Amino acid sequence: MPASSASSGPVPVLLLHSAYGLRPAVHAAADRLRAAGFEVHVPDLYEDQPVRIAETVEDGMEIKEKIGHEELLRRAVVAAAPLSERGVIYAGFSLGGSLAQNLALADEKARGLLLLHGTSDIAEDASTDGLPVQLHVADPDPFEPHDWLNAWYLRMGRAGADVEVFRYPGAGHLYTDPELADFDEEAAEATWRVALAFLAEL
Repeated sequence: MPASSASSGPVPVLLLHSAYGLRPAVHAAADRLRAAGFEVHVPDLYEDQPVRIAETVEDGMEIKEKIGHEELLRRAVVAAAPLSERGVIYAGFSLGGSLAQNLALADEKARGLLLLHGTSDIAEDASTDGLPVQLHVADPDPFEPHDWLNAWYLRMGRAGADVEVFRYPGAGHLYTDPELADFDEEAAEATWRVALAFLAEL
């Protein structure tokens, strides 16, 4: 059944890319979501950079640092603004997940939050009324260590979010991207199967 609301058509999803930039895997993920009936928006947060798709994680981090976290967050907010009245599902890969989390926790109309490979710190005064949240992460993941994730889960719960965490032993950090060394086909397909079921409920 297509994802829709009675008043405004397909449910909007804001899908944010990782530090690598707007790679083909992000467009492929957007196509999966569109096939499931969602209206998907994939802003290019690196659109003003001479190199917009990084070849290595180090290159991606350099672009990220050059722009700055606050500016990236501002660009994500601008991308979300036209959709916010309709109730957005926020989603993102790694860096994009951390930005999506910030936006979702600040948006009282957010429908849900899908995190792929990444989380963010949580403000002490963060509060949400049962926001559905699903995280998919490699196990272990050097960017999302166990101690951090355990603390993150508890803080999200205290903020009022309804959180599910799915871990994938042996997978690389960005295991859903077929063009990266991190790719794990079995983990990627399992992630999308679970994630699409989650989104269908929103």
